[in-house]
Amino acid sequence: MQNSAVQVRNLRKTYDGRAVVDDVSFDIARGETFALLGPNGAGKSTTVEILEGYRRRSGGEVSVLGVDPALGGLDWKARLGIVLQTCGQSGLLTVRENLRQFAGFYPNPRDVDEVIAAVGLEAQAKTRTSKLSGGQQRRVDVAMGIIGRPDLLFLDEPTTGFDPEARREFWELIRGLKAEGTTILLTTHYLDEAAQLADRVAVIAAGRLRAVGPVETFGGPAARVPLIRWHENGVLREQRTDAPLAFVGELGARLGHEPEGLEIVRPSLEDIYLELVATASGTAAQAKETVR
Repeated sequence: MQNSAVQVRNLRKTYDGRAVVDDVSFDIARGETFALLGPNGAGKSTTVEILEGYRRRSGGEVSVLGVDPALGGLDWKARLGIVLQTCGQSGLLTVRENLRQFAGFYPNPRDVDEVIAAVGLEAQAKTRTSKLSGGQQRRVDVAMGIIGRPDLLFLDEPTTGFDPEARREFWELIRGLKAEGTTILLTTHYLDEAAQLADRVAVIAAGRLRAVGPVETFGGPAARVPLIRWHENGVLREQRTDAPLAFVGELGARLGHEPEGLEIVRPSLEDIYLELVATASGTAAQAKETVR
């Protein structure tokens, strides 16, 4: 597919005969922001590391920017931007020195001062990175990830350590990169971040892809049926229905008064994610019990 930046087909990774990634398939379109979500140990990081070329797969087919990551050379790597969970800069260098050094690895880097401004570190440009706060060091990581003007940017938990204001400033930076045509693969434990930034979301749990789709319709119609909560005779009751207003009207008529503690909740991305993970955990537990 010419419009795909990433193609994954039946991806599998095993360790000692145990599959940590099992038959995973998805595409990421060029210019798309794609969020890959999952709990710790789900296979998410392994999948991303295979796409980055850091880890060899056990089976399946993978293409990243038209190249098999297992065979990608320096020219291919120069088209990637990678922001890992751990800091990669030298603590002895200033912010500007780190970025100037890193920019030298790329054929067409961004302007260093432009990147420093983009990540909000203008006041710290001459400060050694070892003297920065954890959140500020994370911004340096992001700056190093985008300095090479990547076609595909991997963001692994990029806003860890950010305060709420800094997170929103970072979101604007990512939206700007997307507007320039950058393809972005985001992993995050902040479900609101995925909802704000991603065009599409995928959930991986227990090594398998559980769902993939646009944020607005993720999980399908059944997962988005409104949930009504109310108290009746001191007991919390719940009911899912496609016609919440009609149900509330009938409930009020039956009770003879407005239901106490009435709430109509439309499932959020977080609600759907948690349900998918819980279901996958139950499936995994059943599989282990069967093996025993």
